[in-house]
Amino acid sequence: MLAAYRPMGDVMSVLLRSALVIVFALVLQGPAQAAKRVALVLGNSAYAHAPPLPNPVNDANDVAAKLQALDFAVSLAVDATKAETDGILREFANALEGADVAIFFYAGHGLQVAGQNYLVPIDAKLAKERDLEFEAVRLDFVLKQMELGREDKTNVVFLDACRDNPLSRSLARTMGTRSASIGKGLAQVDAGVGTFISYSTQPGNVALDGSGKNSPFTAALVQRMTEPGKNLTSVMIDVRKDVIAATQGQQVPWDHSSLTGDFFFDPSAKPADSSALQGRVKELETEIDTRARSASQAALIQLRQRVKQMNDETRRDWQKVHALSRKKMDVKDNQELTQLHRDSADLQFGIVARGKDIAELKTEIERLEKELGVAPTEAEAK
Repeated sequence: MLAAYRPMGDVMSVLLRSALVIVFALVLQGPAQAAKRVALVLGNSAYAHAPPLPNPVNDANDVAAKLQALDFAVSLAVDATKAETDGILREFANALEGADVAIFFYAGHGLQVAGQNYLVPIDAKLAKERDLEFEAVRLDFVLKQMELGREDKTNVVFLDACRDNPLSRSLARTMGTRSASIGKGLAQVDAGVGTFISYSTQPGNVALDGSGKNSPFTAALVQRMTEPGKNLTSVMIDVRKDVIAATQGQQVPWDHSSLTGDFFFDPSAKPADSSALQGRVKELETEIDTRARSASQAALIQLRQRVKQMNDETRRDWQKVHALSRKKMDVKDNQELTQLHRDSADLQFGIVARGKDIAELKTEIERLEKELGVAPTEAEAK
């Protein structure tokens, strides 16, 4: 009898599907090398030429602590002067090299003039419009630094800087008719691809500082960013709801997104990209089917050759049996005759056993022919 036969196509299919399981596991595990995630957090409270703000330093410290716990390399600066801000921005720009994710958080005074947004260091003295470029930091300068380099980098910006700003009012008094170009809060910014910008309130509106340790916006952000399984969009929807509730509808956080994929604060909570995974699985399944069919075709050829070989062996054995029968007619010696009978019986036993093996192989051949849609050969059809 033949040993247990497993067609090559089945073996190939099992091996390839085992490989598919391994691919699944690798995809679900994600890349072995951790992404480079950097963040710059600024919080300014102790203004020299404006009333101090109670919360920005607290806001910055709490956001920095959360981001550090989420495996961000965080640069933190509180109550920074213009010179200190320029220095830490340069360090941040260097840290952005090769980064996969970059976050910039700012809490403090900010203002918009002629559609441009400015972040205000603690020593800024805005006596006239010309002072803006020397005393404050353009937001678009920060965005430009974040958007340089890798095109697939994710940039996330949080601006808790739309507070009622006395520096705007003092600047407006010196600008005469041009004071109309100074708007309330911050102006909306159109960011480059891969950037998400969140404002603590809608553009052109003023945010509240809050009565607690943190501003309403930062308090909600710190609470929500570590919730498992939620991407940035879901987090910010929850933040918006929290702030609206905390301010009785006076403040509505706003965001602008040009992200091309999901971002998760906690990378371990990020689910596998189902669409990409399904596409890859479909490709692998097609490859499995193609290779399995090729293997089945090869197995069918081998089986047909084997059956032909065994049929040839059977024909030769029958010829031997007939030759022994003729020889027995001329043999007179009983011992020799007995041996001829044994040889003939052995050959016939082998023919019967081989016939059973051939029947098994033919059954497998029929299965493969049906699977492949192949017609039997003339020899098989007889």
